[in-house]
Amino acid sequence: MTEQTSRLSLPLLHASQAQKEMTHNEALTLIDMLLHGCVAGVAEDTPLPNATVGTCWIVGATPTGAWAGKAQHLAGMTAGGWRFAAPRDGMRLWWSASETTVEFRGGAWRIGDLRCTRLTIDGVPVIGSQRAAIAGAEGGSVRDEEARKTLSAVLAALRGHGLIAT
Repeated sequence: MTEQTSRLSLPLLHASQAQKEMTHNEALTLIDMLLHGCVAGVAEDTPLPNATVGTCWIVGATPTGAWAGKAQHLAGMTAGGWRFAAPRDGMRLWWSASETTVEFRGGAWRIGDLRCTRLTIDGVPVIGSQRAAIAGAEGGSVRDEEARKTLSAVLAALRGHGLIAT
């Protein structure tokens, strides 16, 4: 079995190896698929018969044909046929058809799921951690006072999240 890199399973060259260019070219082909990866489809089970060289897909759960046995892999069409890369936690790709990201986490591809602790726009923190819920207005006879209290709480939460200026 060919030795491979630990993270992306890229083939490694061996000392005194004949035809090193084949191993090297295979590694470059896989790097080309994975670096700034972009897919044309997600959870596809059937390979496109007229796939363009350089186009990639995320294989579905029950693949057929040339993709059989490659569930959840990244499949890329190359001049030499299909190449596959196994997903790794944290692998993130751009899905061009939906204009969103797809990330492999916890054994599954997650579409459009963005995880962060803070969102900053033009250097201004806009959204931070979730704040406590705002209680709804309760009973009372003076509705204006209740409405003002609830509105003040809403405004404080929006300011606290940086969604409106203070």
